[in-house]
Amino acid sequence: MPVVVTGSIATDHLMTFPGKFTEQFVEGQMENVSLSFLVDDLVQHRGGAGANMAYGLGLLGLSPVLVGAVGSDFADYEAWLSRHGVDTASVHWSELKHTARFVCTTDAANNQIASFYSGAMSEASQIELGPVAGRLGAPDLVVIGPNDPTAMVRHTEECRTRGYAFAADPSQQLAWADGAMIRELVDGADLLFTNEYESHLLQQKTGWNADEVLARVGTWVTTRAKDGVLVRQVDAEPIEVIAVPETKPVEPTGGGDALRAGFIAGRMWGLSLERATQLGSAVATAAVEVIGTQEYSLPRESFLGRFAEAFGDEAAAEVAAHLPA
Repeated sequence: MPVVVTGSIATDHLMTFPGKFTEQFVEGQMENVSLSFLVDDLVQHRGGAGANMAYGLGLLGLSPVLVGAVGSDFADYEAWLSRHGVDTASVHWSELKHTARFVCTTDAANNQIASFYSGAMSEASQIELGPVAGRLGAPDLVVIGPNDPTAMVRHTEECRTRGYAFAADPSQQLAWADGAMIRELVDGADLLFTNEYESHLLQQKTGWNADEVLARVGTWVTTRAKDGVLVRQVDAEPIEVIAVPETKPVEPTGGGDALRAGFIAGRMWGLSLERATQLGSAVATAAVEVIGTQEYSLPRESFLGRFAEAFGDEAAAEVAAHLPA
């Protein structure tokens, strides 16, 4: 049965300004700012947490079903995802709005001026999961990634009603959501994904301590950047997995989405928690060594060789049994 991934689908438009923004500001005129920057370059990347996770799962051969909302400008992006093994037949196309996009200009001092247009993402709450199951069968897992808030709540409630196992990945939406909404998104999840900062923010906003969170979820996966990954369950010893060492300059955007894809793929293959976490760590490192959240690949021979260096030949052999050619 399929893995269904709900979440944002967006494009990133990234520009570089060779000077410094601060040199363009006029003292005493900050209330009347009107500036235009001549940029050196423009790079467009495919993104959005839902699409990023689906892309990683597609590379790993799982044929994930992507559920989200897009605009009429999605055609080329859809073709890209389809070529990489993602089922896009359940994506909602808006008749009025463009696909969500992030527009960011970075100056020579790494200061940024950015805007995010949610666009068609605001229509994700119109999507029902029942028709997806009617087309493909009941899902093994529904990933509820960062998305339109109403859509996240609706998908979570529908999973509970229909008895679908779900993974809670509130991610950046934790910053503005209140405690009641976060509790609604997390309670009963088979998997909970956070980074280390988000784990503390979740506890602060919900009023739950770590033990109380664990009592409400099956498995809690916390990413800790260079310190690797922590996996916790009730009445079990925590599992700690190292971050696979990088061999190239790192651009961290999208690493968390790639880790989730690897972890979920490992669990769907029947691997142990530790082995699935190791797989997630390895996929994340591949993702952060390139610019763009969907620009990495997983060549079988080199990926397995690097995996063996980090985790041993026996671990690599277990992954090799499932990794597509």
